[in-house]
Amino acid sequence: MNKLKVGVIGVPMDLGQNRRGVDMGPSAIRYAGLISRLESLGHEVKDFGDITIERRSEEQVSAGLKNLSQVIHANDLLRQQVESIEEEGYFPLVLGGDHSIAIGTLAGVTKKRKQLGVIWYDAHGDLNTGDTSPSGNIHGMPLAVSLGLGEESLTSIGGFAPKIKPEHIVIVGARSLDDGEKELIKEKGIKIFTMHEIDRLGMTKVMEQAIEHVGAGTDGVHLSLDLDGLDPNDAPGVGTPVLGGISYRESHLAMEMLAEAGILTSTEFVEVNPILDERNKTAEVAVALMGSLFGEKLL
Repeated sequence: MNKLKVGVIGVPMDLGQNRRGVDMGPSAIRYAGLISRLESLGHEVKDFGDITIERRSEEQVSAGLKNLSQVIHANDLLRQQVESIEEEGYFPLVLGGDHSIAIGTLAGVTKKRKQLGVIWYDAHGDLNTGDTSPSGNIHGMPLAVSLGLGEESLTSIGGFAPKIKPEHIVIVGARSLDDGEKELIKEKGIKIFTMHEIDRLGMTKVMEQAIEHVGAGTDGVHLSLDLDGLDPNDAPGVGTPVLGGISYRESHLAMEMLAEAGILTSTEFVEVNPILDERNKTAEVAVALMGSLFGEKLL
């Protein structure tokens, strides 16, 4: 992998869901040795610190969505930071925080890349809107928001919508989808590899097809990796674990194949929750996967 200027941004936000603790995810990932790991691979790394998160003492509900104004504020700040570091020539590496932060990341990177491909590595589709969400939690909505669907104050972050196109998306590892999400996937023709396809085809075939799909007609590729995409035995410190997930080894293979393809232009790792973790195991898994993603090899 070519040596990169990597710009790290932390987003210590837990407002997009119900279970507290995921706001400590960026600190846990840094503590697990992220910066030194990437520097040892020859990359130039600059830590731009954390986005400041506006907090209130009580949960706010607006338009049926929880903590809407704070989520908008945080994602707009993230958008600005991502835009800024890209202008300086850095590869954005965003650390979450719950998955609602993908709204800001994608708003930032698509200012420059209008035909962005997206690999959504996740147990969930994150394709709910206020009308289909059973919970009102915005961390279940970022992919829909980025497609221009749902609450206008979210879709309009950055001043334009949609940010991405359905034909440029691949979901990998899904095994928990709400009815509205299933309908949307079929309606929009979104490419998806559920655990059934991963089991049947194997991770090599899945990633070959995923890489081919997001590389067609795009001007960059973003990886959005939710640690709950992995099986809870390998990544226990997540807020919404789903049994029967992608293995640690399969995930390394996926990251190694992305590194070899050389197509990524930005990435984020989200939903590490140290409170629910075992001795920082999930943060360490995240850092190990980032090592593979940024070119680390055994020999």
